[in-house]
Amino acid sequence: MIRSMQFSRLRLFASVFSFALALPCFAAPRANACVSPAGHVHVTLDFETLQYQVTFDDATILEPSPLGLEFKDQAPLGPMRLVHHDSRRVDRFWHPVLGKASQVRDHYQQESFDLAENSAPFRRLSLQVRCFDDSVAFRYQIPNQPGFENFTITREKTGFRPPDGVAVWASSYKTFRSAYEEEYPRRAFNELPEGKLLGLPALLQISPTTFAAITEADLTDWAGMYLVREGATLTASLSPRLDGDGLVRASAPRNSPWRVILLAHTPAALLESHTIENLNPSSRIADASWINPGIMAWDHWWSGEVEMTNASNERFIDFASFMGFPYQLVDWQWYGPFNKPEADITKAAPQLDMPALLHYAAERNVRLWLWLHSGDVDRARSAGTLDAAFATYRRWGVAGVKIDFMNSDDQDRVRWYEEIVRLAAQHQLMVDFHGAYKPTGLEVTWPNLLTREGVLGNEYNKFSTRDTPTHKATLPFTRGLAGPMDYTPGGFLNTSPAKFRPTTPTQVMGSRANELALFVLYWSPLTCVSDDPAHYVLGGKEAPGLSFLRGLPTVWDETRGLDGEVGKHVIVARRKDKDWWLGGITADDEYMLQLPLRFLGNGRYVAHVYQDPTAPDAPYTEVREETRTVTSADLLSVKMRPAGGIAVHFERIGR
Repeated sequence: MIRSMQFSRLRLFASVFSFALALPCFAAPRANACVSPAGHVHVTLDFETLQYQVTFDDATILEPSPLGLEFKDQAPLGPMRLVHHDSRRVDRFWHPVLGKASQVRDHYQQESFDLAENSAPFRRLSLQVRCFDDSVAFRYQIPNQPGFENFTITREKTGFRPPDGVAVWASSYKTFRSAYEEEYPRRAFNELPEGKLLGLPALLQISPTTFAAITEADLTDWAGMYLVREGATLTASLSPRLDGDGLVRASAPRNSPWRVILLAHTPAALLESHTIENLNPSSRIADASWINPGIMAWDHWWSGEVEMTNASNERFIDFASFMGFPYQLVDWQWYGPFNKPEADITKAAPQLDMPALLHYAAERNVRLWLWLHSGDVDRARSAGTLDAAFATYRRWGVAGVKIDFMNSDDQDRVRWYEEIVRLAAQHQLMVDFHGAYKPTGLEVTWPNLLTREGVLGNEYNKFSTRDTPTHKATLPFTRGLAGPMDYTPGGFLNTSPAKFRPTTPTQVMGSRANELALFVLYWSPLTCVSDDPAHYVLGGKEAPGLSFLRGLPTVWDETRGLDGEVGKHVIVARRKDKDWWLGGITADDEYMLQLPLRFLGNGRYVAHVYQDPTAPDAPYTEVREETRTVTSADLLSVKMRPAGGIAVHFERIGR
């Protein structure tokens, strides 16, 4: 209660005075260290050997680990010395356009270290380190100097050497060309295959009460980072340029992306981190009033074969209108054969009357999104016609574009992402990237980028058994830490893992309450519901649980990680205005908990509860709906069956 009142006063103050402080350090900072504002995080550096180490509340997170860059046609950097040191303290509040919280605190201690080689040619390299109380981030700064007017990076030596005995959850990749759609299995560190690419974020359990997640932020005009185990160290491995000329080509002065380590004493606490958002430049869209989050219906590629006709799309538009969803996605084949030189992304396929479809949607207060293949986008870009195509979409009244199959994060492709969202913003188009690498915070700078895929999501149920309850209960603590995730929840053909088979129409592995909970657990300002209207409305009657999706927000004022064990279970609560929503899922085992509702704060609420039935043999499509009045003094009885879940809307009384 006291914490809630203090937080409320803090928010009130910040809403009137949004401030940023660059304060002198009253205690003289050490010239080779960074300490977070409350002293939880310590980073110590050795400049001569270019190494760093990290502790969190006295627990060793990283043993001495290497730093450095190597450059084409240059010898490796030699031993270095500190030539200049600058410190500053920042404490500010800011408001993201779309977020998992409407107000974010950015509070850190920053140390900047300018280094020079001890001997000729006396090359210079700077390190900028930011210590938050729940994370640390650092980046390289390459200053203006002879020989670096233009340079090519051939290797990044950054390493992460954890103490012995840690567990790791990380995705694995055969090559740098992928859609970032893999599982995050739990492995002992020494079980990680040496030399194999590991994707980010990678989660490490240092001890029973210490967790660290490695990722990157502010990736712009640079190569995406992976990790490779080399003995006791996870070493950075950057996606190579497609022309074979190194990893990154740039000109000085230049900053690298931030290398980030998120820290927490429980997995659930990681879900509240705002570090990645804080490390990205603020929004470059002066008037963001046209950027509107929400839920989107999706044509029935999900539940059957594509039928790209007006009649088929109208059925989904009708469903979106019925539910109050603002959007309908017109997916692939709307402009006929795709990823071909003759494809025209401004002309609908012969069987599709686009003007009539746009008119039909507008009459029902629904706007359309259009799917595009990245190959066709590239051809229009090279031909100089992409700007005109985006102008056409705006003239049509299209809300946004879903661009697919990039499957790469080399430097040129990373630059392409920013170019596309910038151009889309000029035409007031929102963007959803599929076949995409993990987020690094670009959506902060360009908030018209609502979401991206980069996840093994619900579509995998169509053709595999890989989207397991364990995978679903791992995602919040791995891929979900990076940013918005277009998992496409909402499958209503629910079944137990034992009975699941890939079928058409598509089943999902887990209970109806489990699937509802994903809409709260997996944050995505644009949330695409995956199933066919025929599975949501049965004979004119709403399917059990559908009412939970009506009026469900997709951006939030506050997020709380309440409970969780990686790959086992997770419970999250999110607030929008005066109401709260809660989502919880479990994996292979049932899970019971008397959950305190202290997060509700003052007031009384009507709790609309959707949870698993009590009978163990009940069909997985069943959901038990209950309504009760609760306060923050109450406990919520949570009982989830294997592959089960719970979803709750706490509606404030006396708004």
